[in-house]
Amino acid sequence: MRIPGFYFFPALVSVFFGLVVAILIMVLDDQIDTFTIIFGIVVGLLVCVWIYYHLSKRKDLLKRISRKPLKLKDIQFLQDNILFFRNLSEENKKRFEKDIQIFLFKTKITPIDCSIERTDKLLVASSAVIPIFGFDTWNYPMLKEVLLYPHRFDQNYQTEGMDRDILGMVGQGVLNGKMILSLPALRASFQNVGSCSNVGIHEFTHLIDGADGTTDGLPQIVMDKQYIIPWLNLIHKEIERIKKGNSDINPYGATNQQEFFAVASEYFFSRPDLLKTRHPELYSMLSQIFRQDVESLIGPNLRHLP
Repeated sequence: MRIPGFYFFPALVSVFFGLVVAILIMVLDDQIDTFTIIFGIVVGLLVCVWIYYHLSKRKDLLKRISRKPLKLKDIQFLQDNILFFRNLSEENKKRFEKDIQIFLFKTKITPIDCSIERTDKLLVASSAVIPIFGFDTWNYPMLKEVLLYPHRFDQNYQTEGMDRDILGMVGQGVLNGKMILSLPALRASFQNVGSCSNVGIHEFTHLIDGADGTTDGLPQIVMDKQYIIPWLNLIHKEIERIKKGNSDINPYGATNQQEFFAVASEYFFSRPDLLKTRHPELYSMLSQIFRQDVESLIGPNLRHLP
């Protein structure tokens, strides 16, 4: 078993942590001596070695997983069902496959009162990877698990009864760190190629939006500062158009800024050809935010659709 190297920064953190422990011991014991200081530093050093070792071990495991190719049947499924993947260069397909593997390693996918296939996990992972494919390094650090429900659900996560109109949700409170998706809606998102909607991409863009600590329609962690004011102005202008019935953007996007961002994003990744033609300013801004020109990638495959 290889012991990871212990470099300057971890060592510095260990000494700092050790001094904190020593000070706490001195405060509690109301005494100060050399032994206490040494003991505190040793304890801090051991704790940091343990943390650093396990983080390095996990990083090495992720590297090994990313080097192991997906099974051929998984790649074929992506080729047949994920238009975004199908149009990538061979080099970018390899990167997409690696990102899929890492997501599936880090994120648990759990069926609730339904059965799922390996292909459903690939759909969830594709929904996660597509919006962030324009960034060299990105993950969803707060997401631990995706729950797949058999139907639409309500605000109380019930799949029976009235008012079941929710297709996806980023969990809060007791469901913090989880995402809920309707399995039929997830499948339909990739089967209905001509649609402007994709529930998986919708919810994952909420996570990107909230990565800066606030889900407000301003994904500042991935957005250059010079675009913030123009983006806010564009949001307000487009929401007014939706409310007046002068837009083909899903009316749900007029609910608030965060829902507009998610709705516009799924339109951007699902029908970039229409978005670029009908809303060129919005398309241009989303291209800047996601650092992707999706229309040039998949637009030619969509232009024959209504």
